[in-house]
Amino acid sequence: MILSPFEWTIAKRYMLPGRGEAFITLVGGISLAAVMLGVAALVIVMSVMNGFRAELLDKIVGLNGHAIIQAYGGRLDDWRDVLEDVRETKGVVRASPLIEQPLLGSFNGRVEAVLVRGNTAEDIERLRPNVVSGDINALKPEANNVAIGSRLAMNLGLRVGDTITIINPLGRSTPFGTVPRQIGYTVSAIFEIGVYDYDQAFVVMPMEDAQTLLLIGDTVGMIEVKTTDPDTVGETLAPLKRKLGGRAVISDWRTINSSLFEALEVERVAMFFVLSIIVLVAVFNILSSLIMLVRAKTRDIAIMRTMGATRRSLLKIFVTTGFTIGAIGTGAGLGLGFIVLFFRQSIVHFMELVTGQSLWNPEIRFLTELPSKTDPAEVITITVLALILSFLATLYPALKAASTDPVQVLRYE
Repeated sequence: MILSPFEWTIAKRYMLPGRGEAFITLVGGISLAAVMLGVAALVIVMSVMNGFRAELLDKIVGLNGHAIIQAYGGRLDDWRDVLEDVRETKGVVRASPLIEQPLLGSFNGRVEAVLVRGNTAEDIERLRPNVVSGDINALKPEANNVAIGSRLAMNLGLRVGDTITIINPLGRSTPFGTVPRQIGYTVSAIFEIGVYDYDQAFVVMPMEDAQTLLLIGDTVGMIEVKTTDPDTVGETLAPLKRKLGGRAVISDWRTINSSLFEALEVERVAMFFVLSIIVLVAVFNILSSLIMLVRAKTRDIAIMRTMGATRRSLLKIFVTTGFTIGAIGTGAGLGLGFIVLFFRQSIVHFMELVTGQSLWNPEIRFLTELPSKTDPAEVITITVLALILSFLATLYPALKAASTDPVQVLRYE
């Protein structure tokens, strides 16, 4: 919609009302601020929701792979053959044997439930970026060294160099019953994945040490698989699923964490819908401010009509006036949203300091920090939604202004 110099001059004049129109200016400012806050809220919440999902998926998948192959009964005796078949499957990036068993860990009289993981040397090496203290290189077979999560270390009071006792209830049989198997391991490294449930329970050791601890011989519990695309893991592993039918079951990351990710998706859609209503309410302010402007400028509109201004010109003037408020509010909202996202962690700490409450408890939120991931497609959708609603809000007042009859307005002037 191209405006003539005359139309643009009048539109700018109406965007900045004079001294006697302070109330209209106030309502227009409120309209702009409402659109800005609505768009900012949408950008912030959707980015945090996306960040939460992406961060959770990245940490869960980074530790467990995209899928798990587990034998019926919990033990893969022919795991080397299965591992070879998995690695030959098209679309599989990495496949590794894994032992995972819930046991008990003890230190200085304290006891915690732990999840012992037996990993290959390659998988242990992938923990290196997450190590916060100690040396991951010390985790060698038969060295009796382990790496533990940071929260577990905190709960048991462990430091690098201390000895944690792992208790396996399935120990050796004696005439007096089964004696639990207890083995002491030196804590050589402490890591922090960033997922609370992992950091408070995981004890990582070489696979050979885990086999010795659990008395399972040359078997593994499962094989973890990583594919080229986590969203198509089902299709990628479909041929393998048919081949392993009756021997093992394949569970992908969606199945393992289905309730969590389904809840996140439902919450994400619900939040977008609710916050879109906030933007809709904001554009109603544009509608009301334009109606007030048209009422205040009825005489001016009639004079412009008598001087040759067309209905189309008046329509363009008032649509431009209202749409500009919406566009500026949308742009300001995007800017405000990005600023808040950039300083989100500092804002959380400030709010915790002011309120004295823990706003981001990792025990509840799974992650140690407030995540964020801005999706360009969603930002474009939010921008287009705000601009369309702003445009629609201008139509009624603009049509009302364009339909003004100068004869009726000026007959008593």
